[in-house]
Amino acid sequence: MYSIRRFFFPPTIPGEYRPNFTHLYLDIGWFGILSGSSINFLSIYATRLGGTGLQIGLLSSMAAAVSLMLAIPAGRWLESQNINKAVFRASIWYRLGYLLWVPLPWLFGEQAQVWALIVIALLMAVPLTPLSVGFNALFAASVPAQWRAHVAGVRNVAFAIAFMLSSLGSGYLLEHLPFPVGYQIIFGIGFLGAAMSSLHLYFIKPLPTRDSPLPPRPQPASIKRALSPRQQLQTAIRFDIWKTPYRSTLLVFLGFHLTQYLAVPLFPLYQVRQLRLTDDQIGIGTALFYLTVLLGSTRLNELVRNFGHKTVTGISVAGLAIYPLLLALSRNQVDFYWTSILGGLNYGILIGSYANYLLEEIPIQDRPAHLAWYYVILNISVLVGSLTGPLISNALGLGFALVLIALLRFLSGMAILKWG
Repeated sequence: MYSIRRFFFPPTIPGEYRPNFTHLYLDIGWFGILSGSSINFLSIYATRLGGTGLQIGLLSSMAAAVSLMLAIPAGRWLESQNINKAVFRASIWYRLGYLLWVPLPWLFGEQAQVWALIVIALLMAVPLTPLSVGFNALFAASVPAQWRAHVAGVRNVAFAIAFMLSSLGSGYLLEHLPFPVGYQIIFGIGFLGAAMSSLHLYFIKPLPTRDSPLPPRPQPASIKRALSPRQQLQTAIRFDIWKTPYRSTLLVFLGFHLTQYLAVPLFPLYQVRQLRLTDDQIGIGTALFYLTVLLGSTRLNELVRNFGHKTVTGISVAGLAIYPLLLALSRNQVDFYWTSILGGLNYGILIGSYANYLLEEIPIQDRPAHLAWYYVILNISVLVGSLTGPLISNALGLGFALVLIALLRFLSGMAILKWG
């Protein structure tokens, strides 16, 4: 027990940081329950309802379309807000959407349920945008730079454990309960995890450290009046960020996320229709995936100390090629399990390194505006990738499409190493 406590809170962590760290760990733990139940099985549910590749893509991309329009305004709005309160309020409105999934089988037929899920995703995207932009700014303000890799690694471990347990439990319930009652129950479990995660977000507070972002300086009204409409638009949207070295970071992240999301709508189709996996087998596979996410996360601190966030991010982005390549070569559930194990090991390193690499490239005093442009890039990638992936699959077949996407993922990792 003592060694576990030391892993979460090494003796060198100052006491004033520990409350924030505790709530960050509990936040991600409850979010892991949400992810292992509701989010993990949503695409599988839509596939079993008869959803097409396009509909699965829309389920992922329509929220991105809304966020794409709102990311820059959200960044500007957050500059004038108390960041922790803004993040908490956004999380409440966003996560209420998970509750709406529960009664859908009572209200609609199968195809209508798929479209209802897409519409709910659209509505949830409105509060999701300030939540996504604001959380990274809150994380940076509440965790000093020297502890970010540690906190990110521990959060990955907490997420992986919660995800594994909820994924295994959800798969078991779905295998032993009639359809769609089993899905309604795990959607309810997911909403509980979402609500508890938001509760812990409420208690995370920015720290008054040298690393905290500076408060925004309002522009005098006389200066605002002197600007032309075009200059006011440029000031609001912050096009000046594209004239800084951060532009290279945005472009390599565009390649990373685009190749990441090309495959997302294809995974459930391949698992259900090609491999013919049961919900229980999918639950076991995703649990194995996050077991090795946990193992990979324990090595994050050491890797970052030796190679730096950029190098670790580039190599692990290239390593994303492992999962679609091996999935395309899989023929049964055992192959799927090995694919999950190897893919998760790489992913555990990636999710802890790339966010910190991104924060390293952003000026401390201007985080919301820079993060807003990152979320524009992310949402372009989700939108284009989620809709383009099924088109590639229709043209080449599921297997060949996954192999091509694996190659593109490898090249995007090499781009980060060279130009990031």
